Amino acid sequence: MALKIYNTLTRKKQIFKPISKEQVTMYNCGPTVYWYQHIGNLKAYIFADLLRRTLEFEGYKVKQVINVTDVGHLTSDADEGEDKMEKAAKKEGKTAQEIAKYYFSLFLQDLAKLNIELPNIWCKATEHISEQIELIKRLEKNGFTYRTSDGIYYDTSKFKNYGKLARLNIEGLEAGKRIDMREKRNPTDFALWKFSSSQEGKRQQEWDSPWGVGFPGWHIECSAMSMKYLGETIDIHTGGADHIPIHHTNEIAQSEAATGKKFVNYWMHEEFLTFKGEKVSKSKGGLFTISELEEKGFSPLVYRYFLLNGSYRKQIDFSLDILENIKNSYTRLKNICQNLVDDGQINEKYLKEFKKAMEDDLNTPKALAVLWELVRDEKAKGKYQTVKKMDEVFGLKLLEKEILEIPEEVNKLAEQRAEAKKQKNYKLADELREKVNKLGFLINDTKEGYEIKKQ
Repeated sequence: MALKIYNTLTRKKQIFKPISKEQVTMYNCGPTVYWYQHIGNLKAYIFADLLRRTLEFEGYKVKQVINVTDVGHLTSDADEGEDKMEKAAKKEGKTAQEIAKYYFSLFLQDLAKLNIELPNIWCKATEHISEQIELIKRLEKNGFTYRTSDGIYYDTSKFKNYGKLARLNIEGLEAGKRIDMREKRNPTDFALWKFSSSQEGKRQQEWDSPWGVGFPGWHIECSAMSMKYLGETIDIHTGGADHIPIHHTNEIAQSEAATGKKFVNYWMHEEFLTFKGEKVSKSKGGLFTISELEEKGFSPLVYRYFLLNGSYRKQIDFSLDILENIKNSYTRLKNICQNLVDDGQINEKYLKEFKKAMEDDLNTPKALAVLWELVRDEKAKGKYQTVKKMDEVFGLKLLEKEILEIPEEVNKLAEQRAEAKKQKNYKLADELREKVNKLGFLINDTKEGYEIKKQ
């Protein structure tokens, strides 16, 4: 058996063959840190984490890099509008650096709650301006750039097979339909360096460059930082499906035009989280943050489990009702796993089936079905150690004991119920149990008295 992954570039599943046997190089498009990351945004990082865990399960060492966009991402992908970081800074009356630091710290908290392993390297766009300038200079030397009144642009007509990732029909793109041409030579051309404009007022984030004071375009940061930390050709690049037609297409064009080498061997994209059939996005207000889900009684790992029940390459529709059902399933699974006894064995039969599922382009629904079959198999041995191996990939903390924090009100109601039972006032005891249930807890009677569990 061998790991097969779906490559967006070839539109088919391929056996994964890394550049080096020593280490897999993986770059994941990271957050633009101007606002809270909602659950739709976080889907991409759960996928990247699952991929890394699967590669490590297969015996590979992984060098993972995730960028942090803290400058240059304009409100329009067509190189128009205000810089999202500058806009947020004005809105909140803070510096762009303060905005970036605050929202990045919240993002890290969300990753911890979702049990996502941190990358080997976080790289911030503002800390790699010189690398971006050097890459633009290489493109300029190779004849791929031109100057307009508002910046330095990449001439996509000079790059053979531009749009190969998205399979764009370049000839069918009419000027003025997709974007306002302004001074662009081609509708698909994009900014490498934007000049500071007197119209938008003094920018907080701007730098000197060979072309004038300004800031880098959004796309150039990923190519520059990926090359710095992983080399000019890397194994895997991931991101959301919405990055395919513009951001990742432009990354390929600028990287390969600069180096003359293939930029990425395997492109992997996860599909959108949807709500009533429409993509969840910040522009539409999003749905929930992880903290908001917690306030509604959902553990972040329930959300992780919810995503694992679907394919990363298919859109997954979200609702609180669906999540409630998933919560019940996750709770049952965790309760079963908590009671497993470690006999020191591995069940090779079930582990082989699990491995087969994950090697089929990360087929988590099938892999979860194998896990459920294992824990329900009364004759199966080696359950504990096998679940432990599987959960190294799933990241669901199935065997980890939770420290239950019981509110004072629940403890009081439980004590009152115990006293009611002692007085044989069973009607009151039932009423008190119901109150405890409404607070999200259960009372189980034992020989010693009772125990309180979370629903």
